Amino acid sequence: MTGTHAVTRSIKPFSQLQHPRDVIRHFTPNWFAATMGTGVLALALAQLPIPVPGLHALAEALWLLNIVLFGLFTVLYAARWLLFFDEARRIFGHSTVSMFFGTIPMGLATIINGCLVFGLPRWGEGMIEIAGLLWWLDVALSVACGVLIPYMMFTRQEHSIDQMTAVWLLPVVAAEVAAASGGLLAPHLVDAHAQWVVLVTSYVLWAFSLPVALSILTILLLRMALHKLPHESMAASSWLALGPIGTGALGMLLLGNDAPAIFAANGLPGIGEIAAGLGLVAGITLWGFGLWWMLIAFLITCRYLSVGIPFNLGWWGFTFPLGVYSLATLKLASHLGLLFFSVFGCALVALLAVMWLIVAKRTAQGAWRGELFVSPCIAGLQK
Repeated sequence: MTGTHAVTRSIKPFSQLQHPRDVIRHFTPNWFAATMGTGVLALALAQLPIPVPGLHALAEALWLLNIVLFGLFTVLYAARWLLFFDEARRIFGHSTVSMFFGTIPMGLATIINGCLVFGLPRWGEGMIEIAGLLWWLDVALSVACGVLIPYMMFTRQEHSIDQMTAVWLLPVVAAEVAAASGGLLAPHLVDAHAQWVVLVTSYVLWAFSLPVALSILTILLLRMALHKLPHESMAASSWLALGPIGTGALGMLLLGNDAPAIFAANGLPGIGEIAAGLGLVAGITLWGFGLWWMLIAFLITCRYLSVGIPFNLGWWGFTFPLGVYSLATLKLASHLGLLFFSVFGCALVALLAVMWLIVAKRTAQGAWRGELFVSPCIAGLQK
């Protein structure tokens, strides 16, 4: 009887919370990292060059799941601001959780890309207009994150070099992700001027983000050399550095892909050819830089595994950076026609799928028990 009662208690939802409303009270933007990882896996599976029965349908199902998750998280986070406003606003002063505002536009970007990859073949041309509207919203959110979060870092938050991690990248990389999405969206637009506006805006967003991200990576190298690795709870952050590098490569490849036609349609035919060439060279160069970071991140992760890594929502940091680097690898394979990139890209996507399964399972279990609903910005408040 006692054993049965114990099992019943163990599967009771939100058993680790004092009250179910704490799901809303402790809901933070960290959860949107799950939409980034789920969305990029859907996109990566759809780009695999090998025909696997049912693979595209699986990828589309993941995209639809991602839309549901993004909608659910949006409702929960909006509810937190409505019901617990005084506690919710504490996030702006928190040096770590505030960085995760960048996951919101990046998660939205994977949905926008899916509108073109999955929605367009299924529901027709109307998806282009939806993707266009969502993209401009994503641009606005990305620019806001890229400016306002660093401004708060400079004015009201407490930071130190020994406590720095790669999460500093999250707010500034969002614009780069929007730029890559713009490169995917532009050729689908009917009007040549609209294509031109989206393409130029995307180049600006790429430049708005990547140099700042590379500056942060430089500081991060110094921090790790002087103060060694961060705490085990931040183990997944070692992979975040791969995000801006992979997205930078993918963005230049996507923007350069249709640049000749779009530039020519707007009276600059020669410039478009140059943009395409620069995009390919930049893509290869950044891919090589990303390879170094990926190998370093792999070694760092092995070191963390030897002492144990506590599970938290930060584990989603293993997925999105690996996903965009996989997409950049497969894009290079299509441009260069080299077997190495195709094989390596497929291997990376397989690794991404395994990581997603592990992290998604642990997240679902932690969410069911309620143990993942912890807001560090109010952790010290009396409940």
